[in-house]
Amino acid sequence: MPNPRPVPGRLPVLGHTVSLLRDPLKLFTSLPAYGEVVELRLGPLPVHVVTTPELAWQVLATDADKFDKGLVFDKMRPLFGDGLATSNGELNRRQRRLVMPAFGRTRIAGYADNTITKLAAELVDSWRPGEVVQFDQRMQDLVLTVAGQTLFSTALGDEALEEIRRSIPVMLKYVLVRAFSPKFVEKLPIPPNRKFDAAAARLREVIGETVVTAREQGADHGDLLSMLLLARDEDTGEGMSDRQVHDEVITILTTGAETTAVALAWFFHELGQHPEVERRFHAEVDEVLHGRPARFEDLPDLVYTQQIVNEIVRRTPPLILMRRAREDVELGGVRVPAGSEVAVSQHTLHRDPRWFPDPERFDPDRWAPGRAAELPKGAYIPFGAGARLCPGHVFAPTEIGIVAATIGARYRLVPVPGRKVYAQIKATMQPNRLPMTVVPRT
Repeated sequence: MPNPRPVPGRLPVLGHTVSLLRDPLKLFTSLPAYGEVVELRLGPLPVHVVTTPELAWQVLATDADKFDKGLVFDKMRPLFGDGLATSNGELNRRQRRLVMPAFGRTRIAGYADNTITKLAAELVDSWRPGEVVQFDQRMQDLVLTVAGQTLFSTALGDEALEEIRRSIPVMLKYVLVRAFSPKFVEKLPIPPNRKFDAAAARLREVIGETVVTAREQGADHGDLLSMLLLARDEDTGEGMSDRQVHDEVITILTTGAETTAVALAWFFHELGQHPEVERRFHAEVDEVLHGRPARFEDLPDLVYTQQIVNEIVRRTPPLILMRRAREDVELGGVRVPAGSEVAVSQHTLHRDPRWFPDPERFDPDRWAPGRAAELPKGAYIPFGAGARLCPGHVFAPTEIGIVAATIGARYRLVPVPGRKVYAQIKATMQPNRLPMTVVPRT
């Protein structure tokens, strides 16, 4: 069998790391031109990257049991411990059985109406006509507060909430450097490493103390933390240890908040660039909401709003999913030996013109009813696929839709003239800065 085709631009020792950190979007969108399975180098380490929906689906779903989590997840284990993002095998399956009920439809409806709608309405009420807000930061603050209050519904979590707001943004700022740098770099006493390690240590300590105290109290507060502490495996009757609950809390906080906050920021930036999309969005929220905050039960009627959400998420997904082959695997006619690193890039798939014509164009009508069904499996995977599908794959679009509609029912967010907005690739595609003017719609 042939070997994967090497991607041009590899440097001695560093491999493609410099290109990846400098312009990962350009690098990953170029990969299909080199083949269905290509080889990148993270430092000296070869990584097999698949570039077609069929092979992505094979890695993530069809042959998922032939792969463990890969290199990036290994590097995140000091932060995530053995949470769902990093664990493998039977531990991962057991934890998924225990965690997933917390993200069921009934629970999400409760989180939506009791927390998301309330906090979104409070934010909108705090704005003043003509005020210029740093919108990306407001969305990050809002989403972290939603995450914190969903996890900790009582005063028990106040200290944890404060540390979440302090530490999560720091870790997200430096996570890409940590994840894709050669191993020797992560041990150097450079500022990104020091700041990341200090923030991770603070967060782990505070969350750990909160879990222990909640366990001692033994009460069910109806929040996510209570559910995790009280969850029992149907097969064994066993629950999670404090350490396992701690790891799942850290995982939920870190992996969910960033994607949602970034999507909300880009949602209103794109509305500001596309007047017809904005007009249709406002017409829909007016018809459905009549100026009131959105609730969970409104989401089925907010069809065009959800199309915008899908298009935003297509354009701003996490950078890459990595796996490690547990056994020899054939991918697209290429033999991948056991132990090899394999990667699926959502950026590669979501911007491939074979599946998304004119992929750089912002077009919510790609997601008009019925059109998404035309895509091959694996072409659109913002939350992964298969047995390791992100537990928040329903929660995140729910939150984005409710917050966006609640804002849109009252205000337009108008871009500030002369401020250039561009994407910075960190854990996701963050806007560099997004000042916007609050303009009442009435």
